[in-house]
Amino acid sequence: MSIFNYMVSKTIMHVPGPIVGFFAKGYIAGETLDDAVRVTRDLNNRQMLATIDILGEFIKTKDEATFFKQQCLEILEAIHRDKVDANLSLKPTQMGLLLDEEFAFANIREIVAKAAELGNFVRIDMEDIACTDATLRLYRQMREEFPAHVGLVLQSYLRRTGADIEALSDKPMNFRLCKGIYNEPRTAAYKDPFVINRNYVQCMEKMLAVGAYVGFATHDEKLVFEALRVIEKYKLKPEQYEFQMLLGVDEELRQIIVDAGHRLRVYVPFGASWMPYSRRRLKENPSIAQHALRQMLGMKRF
Repeated sequence: MSIFNYMVSKTIMHVPGPIVGFFAKGYIAGETLDDAVRVTRDLNNRQMLATIDILGEFIKTKDEATFFKQQCLEILEAIHRDKVDANLSLKPTQMGLLLDEEFAFANIREIVAKAAELGNFVRIDMEDIACTDATLRLYRQMREEFPAHVGLVLQSYLRRTGADIEALSDKPMNFRLCKGIYNEPRTAAYKDPFVINRNYVQCMEKMLAVGAYVGFATHDEKLVFEALRVIEKYKLKPEQYEFQMLLGVDEELRQIIVDAGHRLRVYVPFGASWMPYSRRRLKENPSIAQHALRQMLGMKRF
């Protein structure tokens, strides 16, 4: 890790909001749903798909969960009304998972039912290890009723993920595979980046071997290379998988993937609660700040 990246990762939680906003502005669609639709339409015009997510973390009341549920329903309606090519991502804790699991299930079921009605799709995000078992239960329940309209995120840094793939292989599967960003104990998660990458490759192989649709969510070109290798190995057609990337991150690699004829979906976050997301992403990936600084200074390298 460079000195610049190390300093960003260690100090970002204490950096004043306006400075965080400067570095993060290219990675957030804006504060409103209209902003997200505008960014999504631009992506569609460049032959890219989107998944829209309203930002908001650490809710404390059921009223807040109900608010976010309504926002998700409005996102699905907007996608349908404005005819943009996008689906919805949601966080179970935003729907009240840590308050009342049955309440969260009812909220998420209403959203997935609306997606099914509109011919769309909902991706259930995976959060920290305390939520993993409950999130898997939610996904299983939703998949029973809406198998074509719901998918799950799995994380390659968790030691359990290979076993979770096998346990879920009894029914149709739709996964987003990412590395994982939460600070988990060593007993639950691999800490060595090399091992995390090796497990990512092993997990993608397991997913494809059992017939899952996989979203390869990565900006790591080593893993993109491995994904292309397994796509060729399994002779997959473009409609059987996709790549996924964050808004604003490595746009050159994003374009290379699309130009090669692969489906690619961009994560489009929006909302007034952009600050916690931005701090977390900058801590996870300090190169975002480095890239923004290069652009500001008109530099090709830093």
